[in-house]
Amino acid sequence: MAPPRLAFEGISKVFPGVKALSDVSFSVAPGEIHALLGENGAGKSTLLRILSGVFRATEGEVKVDGTVHHFRKPDSARQAGIAMIHQELQQVPHLSVAQNMFLGHSLTRFGGMIVNRREQERRAAEALAMIDPSIDPAVPISTLKVAQRQVVEIARALLDKAKIIAMDEPTSSLTPSEFERLAEIIERLAASGVSIIYVSHKMDEVFRVCQRATVMRDGKVVGVGIDLKTTSPDDVIAMMVGRELLTEEHHSHTTDTVSVEVRNLSTHRIRDVSFDLHKGEVLGVAGLVGSGRTELLRALSGADKLISGTVNVDGKALTLSNPRAAIAAGIGLLPEERKREGIIPGRSVSMNMALPSMNRFSKAGIINHRKLKRTAEDLLKRVNLRPFQLDRQIRLFSGGNQQKAIIARWLAAGSRILLFDEPTRGIDVGAKSEIYHLIEDLAHEGHSIIVVSSELPEVMRVSDRVLVMRDGAVVAELGHEDLSEETIVSHAVGKADNRRGAA
Repeated sequence: MAPPRLAFEGISKVFPGVKALSDVSFSVAPGEIHALLGENGAGKSTLLRILSGVFRATEGEVKVDGTVHHFRKPDSARQAGIAMIHQELQQVPHLSVAQNMFLGHSLTRFGGMIVNRREQERRAAEALAMIDPSIDPAVPISTLKVAQRQVVEIARALLDKAKIIAMDEPTSSLTPSEFERLAEIIERLAASGVSIIYVSHKMDEVFRVCQRATVMRDGKVVGVGIDLKTTSPDDVIAMMVGRELLTEEHHSHTTDTVSVEVRNLSTHRIRDVSFDLHKGEVLGVAGLVGSGRTELLRALSGADKLISGTVNVDGKALTLSNPRAAIAAGIGLLPEERKREGIIPGRSVSMNMALPSMNRFSKAGIINHRKLKRTAEDLLKRVNLRPFQLDRQIRLFSGGNQQKAIIARWLAAGSRILLFDEPTRGIDVGAKSEIYHLIEDLAHEGHSIIVVSSELPEVMRVSDRVLVMRDGAVVAELGHEDLSEETIVSHAVGKADNRRGAA
């Protein structure tokens, strides 16, 4: 019998004071699409870093086609036929597609003195032709959509003759149609004999593309070789979190009191947007990528300049000249790009929490660390930060716990109006459930909340009403009782308008 394409045998990894992996063993067959599942902090990323040569295992072996490998650096893993496609793409924006594909191992001539760009573009075009020949290898990679940039990373792996491709949350920024295109590419790769390790928190995607799964929890394997054709998503989720997640109905806490009035708001990306937001209400915003959802929240948070329109908060006109003005008015934004725009990675979680309200914790430029610690303990305990280490750098926390810290930030600032942009992107199912409960609890306390989400089940789960946007404008307002994925999508793409026009 032929050996598996990839085998982890007794992999353990110990960091100072922490055992991140304990005796992890499972295998992946040639041409198999294998899901690697678990909550954030389960050990998936550590395992993939061992596979890609970033970390060395403390114990155990990695075998590729039956041969034992101890990768000392990423280049060694690449030469063994292993490619890693990260959630945050490892690309240089101002370089061309071809230059990015040959990053770190450029083709040269004249004894290595000159990069052979023409040959790089030729070989890049050959690799791209196998999956998406429409991508021009000579254009700057920054001009491509996220979905196309994902394709470039896959083509780069093919260029390196990868036998194993690990994909870490590859669809976190993709639309449903872009996911379907990626799924077709993955299936073609598998049919050609390439083995895929697929990491995702989106169960519908996992069950769409993967054949088997390995589930991890707390650094250990708790389920191996799971046949996804005969196993339900609920059973897999229960294995991941160690408990059943109860499916709960939406509970509305909206009141008749209007907290925010938006009239005829326009920026360079949105046009003539009007709506009311009530105290205790969760207002969802849906639409395709590029419809203006994020830009609406940026306008309300003072990040984007207004061209026209008015915003009243508690009956008072607000001049949104900058984010500081919005914060002073009680508006807090949880941005879509959490790592780039929401946190200072090298600072502690408590300092990140205090960023917009540092004047509460300082006098004459001197921070009252005792007061800061008391507030951080209260608020971070309330949002269930895990691990509860207030002095730990925020970059060392999972995405879900970083998001909890940002929510605590706005509670510390006394914000009454909360703007959540993709609140659970890249967050595991257990943390998602906690974020949903936090949103509902905050609404119950009287906060007014706007939630932008690309996941329709999510926006339907948390919202009292949903605004649907298209081309920078609000094209529909749907009450909770009128919500369905079909209705939202039909408005988002214009089909509902077409049907009314035909009538």
